[in-house]
Amino acid sequence: MKIKNICCIGAGYVGGPTMSIIAQKNPKIKVHVVDMNSNKIAAWNSENLKNLPVYEPGLSKVVKEARGRNLFFSTNIEKHIQDADMIFISVNTPTKTSGEGKGYAADLKFVEACAKQIAEVSKSNKIIVEKSTVPVRTSEKIKEILLSNNSDVNFQILSNPEFLAEGTAMRDLEIPDRVLIGGDNTIEGKKAINSLFEIYASWVPKENILTTNLWSSELSKLTANAFLAQRISSINSLSELCEETGANIEEVSKAIGMDSRIGNSFLKTSVGFGGSCFQKDILNLVYLCRYYGLDQVAEFWHQVIKINNYQKKRFAYKTIQELNGNVKNKKIGILGWAFKKDTNDSRESASIYISNDLLNEGANLFIYDPRVSKERIIEDLKSLFIINGESDNEISKKLNSVKIVSDYNLCFENASGVSILTEWDEFKTYDWQRIYNNMQQPAFVFDGRNILDRNHLEAIGFIYKGIGNH
Repeated sequence: MKIKNICCIGAGYVGGPTMSIIAQKNPKIKVHVVDMNSNKIAAWNSENLKNLPVYEPGLSKVVKEARGRNLFFSTNIEKHIQDADMIFISVNTPTKTSGEGKGYAADLKFVEACAKQIAEVSKSNKIIVEKSTVPVRTSEKIKEILLSNNSDVNFQILSNPEFLAEGTAMRDLEIPDRVLIGGDNTIEGKKAINSLFEIYASWVPKENILTTNLWSSELSKLTANAFLAQRISSINSLSELCEETGANIEEVSKAIGMDSRIGNSFLKTSVGFGGSCFQKDILNLVYLCRYYGLDQVAEFWHQVIKINNYQKKRFAYKTIQELNGNVKNKKIGILGWAFKKDTNDSRESASIYISNDLLNEGANLFIYDPRVSKERIIEDLKSLFIINGESDNEISKKLNSVKIVSDYNLCFENASGVSILTEWDEFKTYDWQRIYNNMQQPAFVFDGRNILDRNHLEAIGFIYKGIGNH
């Protein structure tokens, strides 16, 4: 089946960039990205490309080239579902907050709602592509919904998980390590797989496009994220051992990373991983293992999450201890709110949890991030406060101790300490001598991201502290 019209439901961090590249590389295919959030769609259609709702280096250039030619953003969901030959489901699959699997299992309500809407409005055959990260065998649930709501249309289901790293998503889309397509081993299923294969083959080498059955594809995404997160927790767990023994975690990381069997990726200590995927996907993996009675396997993967949470708590505790065990009414600058550099995504960022721990001890926080908005930072904090069951008065008191600034210099004036929680490149360019002079003496820099030249900091009088360092 030759694809002429694509509809992607969901204009977020996955749907927007992915569809932009597909449109750029396939100018003869019309690509409509739809979302019920009119403000998000308006931002995607903004003439000022700096206002795109997703920040990714290189994204604005691709959008500028394809938008209006064969890339379109719309809130008219039903029309573009009807017109499409292929429909990507790219909606959020958060961790369940109630019911069976609460706190672990993926909540598929948005995926199920998409499937029902597709079934109700479709009048012609469709290929449905799972782009959202979903538990293994979700395709069965989608098939059930489609069939029960529309038996007149032939729906083929494919799994095509994304393997994007935010901050390098455009590079990952342009030159992917692999593209994975899962489908049914039937004549119609193979035709559907080939249709999507040909779209990617317009720019991806065919040997880098892998085809599997549906369930292998769904599980591969969870497994990839679990392995990456496990490496982060592994090196972070060793950073504490280094502190106790006098070893240097960076030297240890370099030594083991030079082993070709291990490699050097994901071996830098940090305040812990964040983002929308790692924690959610591992919790989902834990739930699946428990569901099938694999309790020892579940506990192995659950430990990855426990170490990550511990690392965030440990960093906050070290900060407090270095300020004589008391941060009440002391000013602490927070540099970085995004969960990593080169993205405006702050979901599950370590900064949220570390800031909360410092606020619980009475600190006054001045927060700066070059890409995350003031509104997003406040919403992140409020959401955590509400989850923790805090009263309106408690929330108001905490927020009064928070200042979000657009001038990073305000984070340093008379500050007792500065915590660097995102590895933005611009932090390396700051005049740290001038910054030091504007801080209370003695001054502390708490670096959870290993991005600064510590020798320079020590030379100008900073007392430097970081995870795994001395």
